[in-house]
Amino acid sequence: MSRPVTLFTGQWADLDIEVLCQKANEFGYDGLELACWGNHFEIDKADNAYCAKRIALLKKYDLKVYSISNHLVGQCVCDKIDERHKSIVPEYVWGDGDPEGVRQRAAKEMIATAHAAKRLGVKVVNGFTGSSIWHLLYSFPGVPESWIDNGYEDFAKRWIPILDEFQKIGMKFALEVHPTEIAFDIVSAERALKALNYHPAFGFNFDPSHFGYQGVDYVEFIYRFADRIFNVHMKDVGWAEGLKEVGVFGGHIPFGDRRRYWDFRSLGHGNIDFEEIIRAFNRINYQGPLSVEWEDSGMDREHGAEEACEFVRSVDFKPSNVAFDSAFENK
Repeated sequence: MSRPVTLFTGQWADLDIEVLCQKANEFGYDGLELACWGNHFEIDKADNAYCAKRIALLKKYDLKVYSISNHLVGQCVCDKIDERHKSIVPEYVWGDGDPEGVRQRAAKEMIATAHAAKRLGVKVVNGFTGSSIWHLLYSFPGVPESWIDNGYEDFAKRWIPILDEFQKIGMKFALEVHPTEIAFDIVSAERALKALNYHPAFGFNFDPSHFGYQGVDYVEFIYRFADRIFNVHMKDVGWAEGLKEVGVFGGHIPFGDRRRYWDFRSLGHGNIDFEEIIRAFNRINYQGPLSVEWEDSGMDREHGAEEACEFVRSVDFKPSNVAFDSAFENK
């Protein structure tokens, strides 16, 4: 049986959930990865009755749910909070906007997210963690190593209590390794795990698009963290072969600008080698969903989402259960 192909709803939160269910069915998806914004999955409403209705709605359109995602609230747990965060979290998490209050309310909301996900019948919550030290990544004057140590200590202090609650109810949290997070490449992901003392409830949502343009070996990430990959986002990215006006840091210009060195692309239109990714998944026996996170500023999203579903099915394949040269042996 092939891995289920799902659509992450985060980039479709402007649509009513039933409208999106109908479209996802027409596009050919097996299910949805529900985002906790828009009206797709509302944590403050997600009691047993609400979850039962969501499951029934998905079933109406022959869809299943394998995980949910609360990136936006998770970002606020460790971040240096400012006015930007007000627009991405519920009013009851923002409150009066006092930074430490926002961080603490975000932590409580992530625990509530775990319980809501369990009521929905899934075992994985994907998301971000935020980072108190991302702004120190490339800075002058130089950054004392103790400041970076303090950042990982802050991350552990804030996330271990959340993860303990996840563990109590049999849930997993999957960090999408990503610039602006406490883990954004292989080395920082290892350091994040170490800071948490390898907490069993903590793992990763693998998304190769955030590695390729950085020059990070995204296939090696799969092997390095084989037992910690709890979910997968299928997303492509393209980067220039030659020099551009704007480098890897983005130049303070928006996605879609032709001057950029890199930009997200619909699946199959970028530089990511998905065949090697699938071969790696087969070797580590990853059997979870392949969730399309569709992002491409230069393409109609409905065209892209339907094409992406077909692309994932075309690149996913089962491993061989025989040695190809075994037929040559004398029996």
